[in-house]
Amino acid sequence: MIQRIQSVWLLLAGICAFATLKLSFYSGSIPATPEVYDKLNGAENFYLMALTIAVGVLCMVTIFLYQNRPLQIKLSFAAMLLQVLLLILMVNKTKAFESGTFSLTAVVYAAIPVLIFLAIKGIRADEKIVKESNRLR
Repeated sequence: MIQRIQSVWLLLAGICAFATLKLSFYSGSIPATPEVYDKLNGAENFYLMALTIAVGVLCMVTIFLYQNRPLQIKLSFAAMLLQVLLLILMVNKTKAFESGTFSLTAVVYAAIPVLIFLAIKGIRADEKIVKESNRLR
């Protein structure tokens, strides 16, 4: 299970997803209080937090479904779509700021779909190997 590279990618994606609950995506000042510098992260409101936790849990659960590769691909794809949706929502939330910049840790938010894509690629490679070995029998 952990020897497979896709398990490593999914583990890294899950860790990054849970880390984004604390890591900031955007820092700036809100028009109501321009003197206060506020940060936007994955725990900003209930919906962002629920999506962030869902992505992390999907990545972690998918690691243990290594015997059912088609389901593993579907769940990984769902996690990737949720993360892209989360990124869109986060960028949308930055419009509430008067001024500010993207944080350096915003790279972690963008890395999660890439890590999940690499995991899907590895799962498909495993599926291909299994199909070829079944054909040889």
